[in-house]
Amino acid sequence: MHIKKFTQRRNTNKEIGDVLLKVKEDRRLLSNVPDKFQRRSNIDRRGGNGQENLNKNINDFIKNKAKGIRYKVSYNVEVICNTKGVKSRFKCQGIDISMTGILLQIKDKKDIRSLESADSIRLKFEIRPGTMPEGLEMKVNIPANIARMQTISEDEALCGLQFKEELSVYSRRKKGRYMLMISSLLLFFITAFVILMRAESVIYFNFNRTLYLYSIIAAFFLLSRYFFAIFYREVPIDTEFTPGVSIIIPCFNEEEWIQRTICGCINQDYPLDKLEVIVVDDCSTDKSSEKIKEIIHRLYQENEGFETKGRLHYILMDKNKGKREALAQGVAKAKHDLVVFVDSDSFLEPFAIRNLVQPFKDPKIAGVTGRTDVANTYTNTLTKIQSVRYHIAFRVMKAAESLFDTVTCLSGPLACYKKEIVLENMDAWLNQEFLGHKATFGDDRSLTNLILRKHRTVYQDSAVCYTIVPTKHKAFIKQQMRWKRSWLRESLVAARFMWKKEPFAALSYYIGVLVPVLGPVVVIYNLVYVPLVYGIFPVTFLTGLLLMAMLMSMAQLFLRRSTTWVFGFLFCVYYEAVLLWQMPVAWVTFWKTTWGTRMTHYDVEAQSKKERKKSNNY
Repeated sequence: MHIKKFTQRRNTNKEIGDVLLKVKEDRRLLSNVPDKFQRRSNIDRRGGNGQENLNKNINDFIKNKAKGIRYKVSYNVEVICNTKGVKSRFKCQGIDISMTGILLQIKDKKDIRSLESADSIRLKFEIRPGTMPEGLEMKVNIPANIARMQTISEDEALCGLQFKEELSVYSRRKKGRYMLMISSLLLFFITAFVILMRAESVIYFNFNRTLYLYSIIAAFFLLSRYFFAIFYREVPIDTEFTPGVSIIIPCFNEEEWIQRTICGCINQDYPLDKLEVIVVDDCSTDKSSEKIKEIIHRLYQENEGFETKGRLHYILMDKNKGKREALAQGVAKAKHDLVVFVDSDSFLEPFAIRNLVQPFKDPKIAGVTGRTDVANTYTNTLTKIQSVRYHIAFRVMKAAESLFDTVTCLSGPLACYKKEIVLENMDAWLNQEFLGHKATFGDDRSLTNLILRKHRTVYQDSAVCYTIVPTKHKAFIKQQMRWKRSWLRESLVAARFMWKKEPFAALSYYIGVLVPVLGPVVVIYNLVYVPLVYGIFPVTFLTGLLLMAMLMSMAQLFLRRSTTWVFGFLFCVYYEAVLLWQMPVAWVTFWKTTWGTRMTHYDVEAQSKKERKKSNNY
């Protein structure tokens, strides 16, 4: 009852207005699932090419599948028609677009005739941020041909035009190579300047050994992450390697996104008999249960060739027990050798599972994490900042760790484990305590630690999912506070065994713990103590911060060719001004069990306690 009361209060302030890519829905819910009756194959959805071509062309097929995705848009398009040397122009509306073409809505009979009689056609429009995949935002001036024309009325028609050059190719030709060149040069000069500054630290080392040692160590750690990430390579797809996979989705009060999450998990390009999905509802108090039952019913009605009734299961917990207990229930029911954990607000790409399992070809690998990108990047400035942070955290930080098979956090949105190893560690995971307090969050780091103690963990960049991030600063700060507490707790746990790993990986780990823990002290010393006591403006320190911010931004530009690169600077400013100061708070409160961003029974108990205190004071 208490949980319901506080959840309703939370829902009255529900965050709305997320900006997500609007993909044109396929008429089939399971458009990517192989048909067991073989009326369509993984290569040709209408049959014809078969498994032999699949083995040869899986990567080409994945690329072609991505090209065919159509996005709902509302673009003002200028159409330039050339008819026997005479040019005419008109404006109309673009209503959906893909990498290969655009659908125009034309509402003038004269314009329709002009288009039909044209010898050549050129289109001018702008791809706005958030309407197509990140990195494609640009102004377009491209030739096209009519692919089809559908007459709606005498004065209205829908016209599908095919671009003479794919937008991805056009983007690389128009802006990609320049962005690549600029970001590469800037990365080189920034790195060189950082190294020169640290050389200066060596020269002046005796003047302040503690400070200069910290600056040398911090620079070494960050530069090494970027350096090792260059050599990261994902494990390529072997179509013959398809181990059994059970996807487990723990859900608590996620009515808005849970249906999309379930569809993304079941709609995978993976053998039917090798994939199942288990949804565990941790006694939600909103409409999650209704939404889950509704989508499961719809999926059960799909073609019997997809066998959804035998592959999609629902568990309703009798009371709210927490995320770990929900995942444990799913693992207990799982019938396959690999278990995949997917957060209830995360959406898998159709080939995520096929890619995610590939590292398990190496029998020494016990856990794999995929790449998590932000689904609602273009909602506001805060989400853009998080988008840059996520991409660098995965493509740089986790990629660097993966070179040494020591990824320290198999992230909650998408992670895969060997079931037998999870079961071996289940009791320790479920009953984890720290300083006498039960651990209720940080389940991904905790389980990773238990596995990493004796086994190896890696990162697979081609296994992609998208997650919803906070759009309000209050929710974001609470989330970051929870993450810092769990990071601090699990860092202390991992410190007991990481020295046994590969020497460089172990050294990097301990430095990676030391740098953020000492960060607040170093900032206070440089920005407060030095100016007040010595009267020296901290130019060198601020220059170092600027260079680190530029390094993140240029890495984002290099990797994604996206306009979001500038938000790397903003993230660094936000981190130094706000997030850094959560670390001292985490030092003295990491025993707390409340989530802060959702009303678990621990949060309800804490809230009730506060309200009792308030009423007693009155």
